[in-house]
Amino acid sequence: MWKYFKKYWFFALLAPIFMIGEVSMDLLQPSLMNIIVDDGVLGLSNGGTGDLRIILITGLKMIGTVALGGTFGVLCGVFTNLCAQNFGNDLRKRCFSGIMNLSFEQTDKFSTGSLVTRVTNDITQVQNMVSMCIRGFVRNAMFLIGGTFCMLKLNISFGITALCALPMLIVMIVLFISKVNPMFSLLQDKLDKVNSVMQENVAGARVVKAYVKEKYEKTRFSKANNDLISTQLRILLLISYLAPLMNIIMNLTVVAVIWVGGINVRNNSGLTPGNIMAAITYVSQVLGGVMMIANLFQNISRGSASAKRLNEVINCLPDISDGDFDGDTPEKGTIEFNNVVFAYPNGNGETVLDDISFKIESGETVGILGVTGCGKSTLVSLIPRFYDVTGGEVKVDGINVKDYKLTLLRDKVAVALQKSELFSDTIKGNILWGNDNATEEQIIEASQIAQADGFINEKENGYDTIVAEKGASLSGGQKQRISIARAVLKNAEIMIFDDSTSALDLKTESDLYKALNEKTNNVTKIIIAQRIASVKNADRIIVLDSGRIAAFDTHENLMKNCDIYRDIYSSQLSDDVKGVM
Repeated sequence: MWKYFKKYWFFALLAPIFMIGEVSMDLLQPSLMNIIVDDGVLGLSNGGTGDLRIILITGLKMIGTVALGGTFGVLCGVFTNLCAQNFGNDLRKRCFSGIMNLSFEQTDKFSTGSLVTRVTNDITQVQNMVSMCIRGFVRNAMFLIGGTFCMLKLNISFGITALCALPMLIVMIVLFISKVNPMFSLLQDKLDKVNSVMQENVAGARVVKAYVKEKYEKTRFSKANNDLISTQLRILLLISYLAPLMNIIMNLTVVAVIWVGGINVRNNSGLTPGNIMAAITYVSQVLGGVMMIANLFQNISRGSASAKRLNEVINCLPDISDGDFDGDTPEKGTIEFNNVVFAYPNGNGETVLDDISFKIESGETVGILGVTGCGKSTLVSLIPRFYDVTGGEVKVDGINVKDYKLTLLRDKVAVALQKSELFSDTIKGNILWGNDNATEEQIIEASQIAQADGFINEKENGYDTIVAEKGASLSGGQKQRISIARAVLKNAEIMIFDDSTSALDLKTESDLYKALNEKTNNVTKIIIAQRIASVKNADRIIVLDSGRIAAFDTHENLMKNCDIYRDIYSSQLSDDVKGVM
């Protein structure tokens, strides 16, 4: 993470410099108080007669040093925050960028809840660690070293008394940190679980309510939250022991300084009440600095645990990376599968697609049909390289998809899914995902092809209607049509409709495909469907059976030669249902 920090080295340098000024002013205060007590109040330098002038002048000096120290402290805080906040901002952007580049497999491995925790809470912990280190090390080291030096300057016995307490404090800090440190990683894992449960329930709220599972989910959340609180309480309990024990040692040291000072005063060693008061203040500063170092190490421990988790994301190389090809191709819209074999990386090696070979010509419309789970969606996900094949090769426009720059490859493909993903934006904004530079006329045309223009115009704000999160304010069919409009607007060489009309009635679906064929007749289209009515008028139809191609032909030929297709046709279509598209 050093490269994200070093950009702000100037702020990180200025902050400790101003902190040195602030602490220096604090270290001057006890010596000034010494003068007020001994010379101003007791008049030890004036035959026992106090001097109000000394009190006033020295008091003004104290006020001046406090003001100057405060100014230094403010500037230190400003530069510390400039460094830490900018560092955190860059780190958060880098993590998010890394997450966007992860493959589906890698995202599933981390889990959504864990990634949210890392981009939010973990970065906050690292940011706090940086802020505490910039200020804390200089401040507390100066109090420790400077305060000890000032005590020794006052009287060597004061310094020795304070130094006797340091070994006990150091042993205590090391002991507690060694106990607490391993628990911070566990704490973040528990927070991951809470975020995962929360994310699942917010995203699946309708299912939870439909199945009246609120009580069950509350119990599940309570368990995850209780685990988090239990771990956090164990950490806080250990930490809570540290402060009182260190306070006891600090107070005992103060008592020891007073006792040593009293002995020296009785022995006429030259010590004064002002010296003793100054020594007590220095002891408080030194031991207070040690206590703050203990808190600093706690922050470092927690921040280090979070930094380790962030590095797992930052250093995670995408499984699917760019190829070298970034040029033009002689072919436009052709797709070829050659002996493709595929198994999901986390699927225990089970083959989902086996020995898949076919070629789709430019401008051809191809349907893919098969029972649920036969591999239809998996097959088309290999075209834009959402996953890489286990064996064989997939070509687009005659080039192996692994050789493409990902941006170039995916610019060639438009996808509309059964589960339509919409964003908290206007309807127009969601459609514009297909093409940021599209004109108003192009947006309307794409919506008309997708049979969405009618219901959009019926809304009070038309295309400027705000879509609720995940499209909750729209019906399933409306969401699908907006997603199809988005795909149409992209004007890609290849369009993939992955059961994206499942929520539409047959009449609307028929009108959609008719408009699509008229306006995009040169575009290669792949239509995945459960209904034969959705694909029967395609140029050719792939029939998938248990991850293999059972047949690839026209509807008429499949009806003659493919038993699987005939069985599906007989089970789905009644005599009065005649062609769609």
